[in-house]
Amino acid sequence: MTILADVRSRTRGWHRPSAVFAATLGAIAVLCVAALVVDQRTLAGAPIWAKPFKFAVSGALYFATWSWLVSLLPRFRRTAGWLTNFLVAIFAAEYVLLTFQAARGRASHFNIATPQDELLYNVMGKMIIGLQAATLALTVLVVFTKLEDRASFWAVRAGAVLSLAGLSLGVLMTSPTARQLAQWQTGGHPDMVGAHTVGLDDGGPGVPILGWSTVGGDLRIPHFVGMHALQALPLLAIGLLALASRFPRLRDDVVRARLVLIGAAGYAGLTALVTWQALRAQSIVHPDAATLGAAALLAGAVGLGSWAAVRVR
Repeated sequence: MTILADVRSRTRGWHRPSAVFAATLGAIAVLCVAALVVDQRTLAGAPIWAKPFKFAVSGALYFATWSWLVSLLPRFRRTAGWLTNFLVAIFAAEYVLLTFQAARGRASHFNIATPQDELLYNVMGKMIIGLQAATLALTVLVVFTKLEDRASFWAVRAGAVLSLAGLSLGVLMTSPTARQLAQWQTGGHPDMVGAHTVGLDDGGPGVPILGWSTVGGDLRIPHFVGMHALQALPLLAIGLLALASRFPRLRDDVVRARLVLIGAAGYAGLTALVTWQALRAQSIVHPDAATLGAAALLAGAVGLGSWAAVRVR
């Protein structure tokens, strides 16, 4: 009970509808785990309840973070509140459709096999456009956030911008594949338009739980990595602040701000790297020499920059 009271006191000023929705999605994720155990049907090689589970977990993180970010705004908080309410409504509606398709054993994304499937996919597409527009508006409002700690100041802004970029990368998955285009050109009607996997059909071997392809490029990876900058960079700022008691150099908020900006640059580089890797039809678990070389350069640049940030006074 004490822990619950502490959580309530810390989140009292947060945007309430999105906080409640985040908690609801967390509970739904638990139900999806139960569904995975009880209903072992598969779709394209993956458990049918895997996608609802992943969307519930990702959505819970997304809305919990926005609930907190809205509470930081000194101005336009009411506007941000309405935009966040809109996000909640859009995501909730999309999630209902996604779950409906999963229960039917049908693909929710890219599926145009039947008129009903095509209608649902087109509706979800319009919802995603609305979600992106509202997220763009919220990201602009985050620029007005006031935080005394410089590291947190930059972490919030950079996280929101990179998250918007990651969300936008989802459009790469909507383009028809070469095989689908060939079917149209020969007078056929493909069942799917767009794909997660580059160079292969969706549904092959994948990373456990996440489902990312282990045999081809997967565009879900940059989409995922970019979106969760919204959590990663503020957590970096919080972690640096927590370490300040042990490392005196981190007590300087200018040093922590430098490290956050370097972390943001490194995170942007990582998002670009996994996008480049996926577009070359290369599996995340089988990087070639070019990918490894680029990763080494990125890691070296972040490491050297971090060293300089701490050393330079």
